[in-house]
Amino acid sequence: MNDSYTTTFTVPNTAAEVTDAITDPRAWWMADLTGATRQVGDEFSFEVPGVHYSKLRVTDLVPGELVVWEVVEGKVMFVADQDEWTGTRIRFEISPADGGTTVRFTHVGLRPADECYDACSGAWNLYAGASLRDLLVTGTGQPSSNPDEVTFRENARSDD
Repeated sequence: MNDSYTTTFTVPNTAAEVTDAITDPRAWWMADLTGATRQVGDEFSFEVPGVHYSKLRVTDLVPGELVVWEVVEGKVMFVADQDEWTGTRIRFEISPADGGTTVRFTHVGLRPADECYDACSGAWNLYAGASLRDLLVTGTGQPSSNPDEVTFRENARSDD
């Protein structure tokens, strides 16, 4: 797991609030998800036509401690091995911290050697590292269904 993409942040929220936010990815990741996201066995998917499709299953859910999603089907259309995401796991480890809760997000199996790593890790920086954190701290995340918006927002942030 050490060579997989990881980001960590701490928020002033309770572990229960963090779990609730993570299990509502429409509020911070992709607004156009279909399916259920809150219980073990739930499956959900999203598609950005011509760019990315993923179907995920909730495999682990320990409120206040851990949320894991397995990518059961994934197509990343802008790389040669379009199945790079299939079989990977998206893992949220939740732990108490002084005055709040720490979230360690790891996309297990998304490795620097993967062709989509730069683009995918950049998107995770935005969604898991910023949008999820913003949802928790301010009550508003920045979910998207348009990958061009990621590039636009990253460019806008770098212009500040």
